[in-house]
Amino acid sequence: LHALLGISRFPIDDTVRNLFKRFGQGQCQRFFTGLWNWQFERLPECPLGYSLDLDSTVFERYGHQQGALRGPNPRKHGRPSHHPLMAVLAEAHFLLHGWLRSGNCGTSRGVVEFLKEALALLPEKHALRVVRADAGFFDQQLLGFLEQRGLPYIVVARLTLWLKREAARVTAWRALDEHYAVGEFSLQLFGWDRPRRFVVIREQLRAERPSLGRKLLEVPGYTFRLFVTNLMLTPEEIWRDYNRRSDMENRIAELKHDLAADDFCLQEFFATEAAFRSILLLFNLLGEFQRAAGLATYRQPATLRTQVFLCGALLGRAGHHLVLHLSSSWGGLQRRIPLLENVLAYGTSTSPKLPPQPAT
Repeated sequence: LHALLGISRFPIDDTVRNLFKRFGQGQCQRFFTGLWNWQFERLPECPLGYSLDLDSTVFERYGHQQGALRGPNPRKHGRPSHHPLMAVLAEAHFLLHGWLRSGNCGTSRGVVEFLKEALALLPEKHALRVVRADAGFFDQQLLGFLEQRGLPYIVVARLTLWLKREAARVTAWRALDEHYAVGEFSLQLFGWDRPRRFVVIREQLRAERPSLGRKLLEVPGYTFRLFVTNLMLTPEEIWRDYNRRSDMENRIAELKHDLAADDFCLQEFFATEAAFRSILLLFNLLGEFQRAAGLATYRQPATLRTQVFLCGALLGRAGHHLVLHLSSSWGGLQRRIPLLENVLAYGTSTSPKLPPQPAT
């Protein structure tokens, strides 16, 4: 790699760690601004607009690092953690923005300011079709902000006492099949500035499979799911659209299990956030790599590692030229030739050690 990239030596792990230790909040923001803008220049356009999915997760910590506090932790109750917030453009498998937060933050804490930053990053040529979020983001402040910006949204409603009562009073049900029915109502909750549309999905309890949603004491034999939305689609279209948000969980799993996003933790909070955002950047670079390589379907980072990046190679010479000998058992070297030609097509913008000579 030294010879191919034309560099004298790599920074060791301690060098990178010490660099992160010196990051403050302002330095962290400035460091990533140019890198994030570079990514957006290569983000493919979506004719119908992108779906923006919001979610948070828990990074468990073992120590006394800054921001590692006790908070909601579904796996290990009472364990100190960080509680990052992320926004994903679903159709492109692209992480639009990410914040690292202290462990005692609620799910929707700071989400309006987070969205302001995320929308400022997104170029004007990329439109948003809908914003989707789970019940942790069911908040008047967020809904009001989305309406002010003219953004369509689908958010799972938190089943409070008033919403349970209103859902139990719905009588105009429209059956989708023998198990599912849909309805809707309009309601202005306490503290809200306007009434909003609620879509209700009713599912019949069955012995052969578990039913999603919550049971209501007033309506035995069924479970209910509620969504608040400003879209004028039919209730079943709202439901099916939101169900596609489940792919967001795959992005979080890839960050944790394939890229070890929750394993990088330093004493200083903003140093940890710099490491976290570096991994978000790496995730997007892997997505751009797949688009540039022309891969037909989306591959997870771990799959890319074993099928694309993990290749036996020897560096040799042919006369006065460096030659890289690649293993022919590398998942079929013939399939990688177009990829290598794409890399070499960049010419001297990569390294003088890699002249644009695909035949060599």
